[in-house]
Amino acid sequence: MISCVSFSRGRAPARRSRLACLPLALASAFTLAHAQDVPALGETVVTANRTPQALSDLVGDVSIIDRQTIERSGATGVAEVLARQPGIEMSRTGGIGNTTSLFIRGAETRFTAVYLDGVRIDSQSTGGASWEGIPLSQIDRIEILRGPAAAVYGSDAVGGVIQLFTKRGEEGMSPYVGVGIGSYNLRKLEAGISGKSGAFDYSLGVAHEESKGFNVQPVDKRTPSKDGFTSPDRDGYRSNSGNLKLGYQITPDQRIEASVLSSDILSGYDPSISYRTKPPIQFKDDVSSNTLRTAALTWAAKWNDIYSTRVQVTDSRATYETDPAYYRTETQLRGYLFQNEFRFGPHLVTATLERREDALVNPATTSAKLLARDRSQDALSLGYGFVQGPHSLQLHVRRDDDSEFGGKTTGSAAYGYAITPTLRATVSAGTAFRAPTLYQRFSEYGVATLRPENSQNVELGLNYAKDGTTAGIVVYRNRVRDLINFVGTATGCASSFGCYTNVNRAILQGATLSASQRIGDVTLRASFDVQDPKDADTGNLLARRSKRHGTLGADWRVAGWTLGAELQTSSRRFDDTANTVKLGGYTVLNLSASTQITRDINLVAHVDNVGDKDYQYARLYANGGRTAYLGLKWTPQ
Repeated sequence: MISCVSFSRGRAPARRSRLACLPLALASAFTLAHAQDVPALGETVVTANRTPQALSDLVGDVSIIDRQTIERSGATGVAEVLARQPGIEMSRTGGIGNTTSLFIRGAETRFTAVYLDGVRIDSQSTGGASWEGIPLSQIDRIEILRGPAAAVYGSDAVGGVIQLFTKRGEEGMSPYVGVGIGSYNLRKLEAGISGKSGAFDYSLGVAHEESKGFNVQPVDKRTPSKDGFTSPDRDGYRSNSGNLKLGYQITPDQRIEASVLSSDILSGYDPSISYRTKPPIQFKDDVSSNTLRTAALTWAAKWNDIYSTRVQVTDSRATYETDPAYYRTETQLRGYLFQNEFRFGPHLVTATLERREDALVNPATTSAKLLARDRSQDALSLGYGFVQGPHSLQLHVRRDDDSEFGGKTTGSAAYGYAITPTLRATVSAGTAFRAPTLYQRFSEYGVATLRPENSQNVELGLNYAKDGTTAGIVVYRNRVRDLINFVGTATGCASSFGCYTNVNRAILQGATLSASQRIGDVTLRASFDVQDPKDADTGNLLARRSKRHGTLGADWRVAGWTLGAELQTSSRRFDDTANTVKLGGYTVLNLSASTQITRDINLVAHVDNVGDKDYQYARLYANGGRTAYLGLKWTPQ
């Protein structure tokens, strides 16, 4: 319906969307298709249980995104790709490189465990991965698991797990070079080579991207004194990234693999310009720097038809720094994994030993002392899986021993039953936790006695798949206790500005509907989320999360082209926990086209937010409006 998209070219403040497309998405949920997000049921995934399993054997809410889907999406960041998936929302204070949050089923961004080639990415300052620092250009595949998974992954997997993978070399040699241009003087350049020769495989990729950007804090001229802060400049970014993956097949049953990734992104963001003063006080524009370094070494061996092992050592370093208003935080995570698998016919038993070492350094500033702390977590996890006939069963239990606050035990149970060859029902329950960050415990605003945040989740699912048609619904309820929030005035705070405390409870409940359908050369897709992520004590909606959001799209292959259209829609949200500052709902239309110009050259074009809809993920922070991109990629066949 064209009426659900605003085609105004003005930059008026975001208004509440009428969500005219939501009934259409809901009505379509069991008749439309999304081939991009619904892989073949025989495809192997590793995220759900940390061991390769066929998608058809899993009891979990899993999505897979391949490189072709990423390139066709036209997204400029990992979070943008993920925000188009069922059950996921995004918030960002401006454009690329600015602070980005991701909410799976309404859970806080710190409640998602994120891995890149098996390397854990997290911040011991704010908590959660710095999504703005992860380079999309280096990502070849994404696996998404919705729902708690602490019994497999330990701390942080309260809302879900996201695994990112770089490319692995395949037989032969495959070089590539890509260039692209877009709105706001966007320039992209990427190159790489991958291949396999005998027992040795390799993959190397590098990328550079820059844009002059747009003003992320335009003045609301109607109420400047009310909105208060802005900076009338363009906030661009510059990104450089690269990755290298090497593998060697020692024997047919033993493999060793090493991977490294480096990413640096420098981006402008707005500090404060106060329009409450006469004349307005203007401050120099700030620049933030995000750096990410990851490394992993893995040895996998299959000793016989029953027993196999995997040993992995990983390291990640994430740094965030601002200038000239100086702030810097550095997080290092080191991991050690020893995983054992035993397969007996339809039975799979896993036993895993894992150690995680966290370190945080916040250099001293004029207002704060040097903070340098570390901790460790040792864990033992056991798992059991059974797949036979219509039955699928998965059981997990894990014990984590933290050097700071002691032990924590989590568990999960999931069962799936194939009612018919095309219809399957699932039920699962699990517990999860998130340990307080080192900053929350030991900074000038910290409280050393903070307790871990805990959750209990139950969910039901029903899925249908036959001849290119899929449909599914998942209903969930996740109760979170001992939520950690910053409180401005609380008894016992060392700082007069406040401190972190365990003060809240949250209920994350809702339903996700998704579906897929192929009709000749046309692929249709739809997903729709109805959710109620709320503060259990006040009943208020959690900040920057909506009650309804969804997508509706189609791809059409015609005359050598793949043409795509997608609607993204969301109801209103609130920018604050008191639910007094509204963020209007929105519906936007994105268009894309791709074709093989020659045997070796592919063209991709897309226009996002065709109607130039003005909306905000965060109060006072604008989005880029209508944007366009054109890219060429040379990949000799």
